[in-house]
Amino acid sequence: MNVAALREGIGYQGVLLALFSTLTAAALVVANGFTAPAIHIAEEQDLEASLRQVLPAGFNDNNLLTDVVVVKDSAGLDVEVHKASKAGVQQGAVFKTSSIGYAGPIVILVGISRDGVVQGVRVLRHAETPGLGDKIEVAKSDWVHAFEGKALTTARWLVKKDGGDFDQFAGATITPRGVVKAVKEALAFHQANHAAIYAEH
Repeated sequence: MNVAALREGIGYQGVLLALFSTLTAAALVVANGFTAPAIHIAEEQDLEASLRQVLPAGFNDNNLLTDVVVVKDSAGLDVEVHKASKAGVQQGAVFKTSSIGYAGPIVILVGISRDGVVQGVRVLRHAETPGLGDKIEVAKSDWVHAFEGKALTTARWLVKKDGGDFDQFAGATITPRGVVKAVKEALAFHQANHAAIYAEH
């Protein structure tokens, strides 16, 4: 084969590959531009639904999604606290927290009244074992409802196996331990930052 023709063929293939890569990258950018807003809207709708689930009906009349204050935790990290108000008076707060379960982080949403009582808990994200650890999901069991009505001083914040008040799961004790720890820490955060959470802004 002619060396010049071979070089020309290789060069042509390189140009085609570069062109294909550029077109693919451009298509991805365009696709992301179209889907990103829809994904953001879906995420906001999911969060709004979860925010409503951790507070009793009629607890607030404000927009939980937009009525937010940012508070620093003990590590100096920002925590977005959704203020639950009724007739202009803040009744409670909702925020995310997390702990480590058996298979990784468990992210939860906790609703707490102004006087430090848990109103509701929902698990937002986890990677726990299906059929065992996933009983922390409200769709799989009513286990998370056990936190409702509890405060820092009115419960022993451990699973029963460790001398506490909360059930563990057969074959999956680490998962509920993680959630109990996360809820307790949420109550401690609420107590430690009460002035900042309920300050007039």
